[in-house]
Amino acid sequence: MVAEVQDLTPEDVAQGIKDGKYLLVDVREPNEVEVEAYPDSVVVPLSTFDPAAIPDPAGKEVVFACRSGKRSVTASLAAQEAGLPYNKHLAGGIIGWKAAGLPTKA
Repeated sequence: MVAEVQDLTPEDVAQGIKDGKYLLVDVREPNEVEVEAYPDSVVVPLSTFDPAAIPDPAGKEVVFACRSGKRSVTASLAAQEAGLPYNKHLAGGIIGWKAAGLPTKA
């Protein structure tokens, strides 16, 4: 099986969260999340990344997110290596999210 990661736009992800289709997993570090966070996400830092720490998505698709879109790809590949079907990430990360005019929380 070849692992690949699908890029999603901030708009796609925001709509998917709103529709209850996506579970957003933020893989940034706690100090980054403290400064600025996605409104509806769970935090599983990449530095201590354990795919088993990702909550059961309960029928939703998992989408990884980070600051710029690099660590989220790494997390997706790691999850896939662990046998999980989590192949989506937020392209552009929180930088792209804000550029699209989407809200963050402090």
